[in-house]
Amino acid sequence: MDKQQLLSICPRAYRVDKYLPLLNKYMSEYKITGVYRESAFIAQILHESGKFFYTQEIASGKAYEFRKELGNTSAGDGVKYKGRGFLQITGKFNYQKISKSLGIDFVNKPELLCLPAYCVESACWMWVNMGLNILADNQEFKTITRRINGGLNGYADRLSFYNKALKVLKDEKK
Repeated sequence: MDKQQLLSICPRAYRVDKYLPLLNKYMSEYKITGVYRESAFIAQILHESGKFFYTQEIASGKAYEFRKELGNTSAGDGVKYKGRGFLQITGKFNYQKISKSLGIDFVNKPELLCLPAYCVESACWMWVNMGLNILADNQEFKTITRRINGGLNGYADRLSFYNKALKVLKDEKK
């Protein structure tokens, strides 16, 4: 994907020059390639990150306190392990999983997930670990949204980015 394509999908994307090389690197590495995978992934991260503006959840994370299904069992875990990265890695369990997988201590240094490279790589890691490439190949965008979001919050925005990305990336292949 080049800069013009990304800006055609989202003219108001922030820090494109910073994130585009990382997106190209990690999307390739995690096999988020081809029109359907790329379109679905870009649409979801554009929405989740507020067009690359946010690298962490706006809320404090207090709502995640003592959420055992997230691994948040101690006071302060909700705030410490709130959503970070372009797809919002959330909860101590998920921080432990990505730490083990990437060999980086996000558990003790959760703010690292806000750095550009980890922000992008964590989104790609999460995408693949949730099995979203297969869903993207089958154009199951609504199911992808539910897996990422737990529901369909912001679905119209996500779908708008998805449809634009499909058009831009399909036109490139012609």
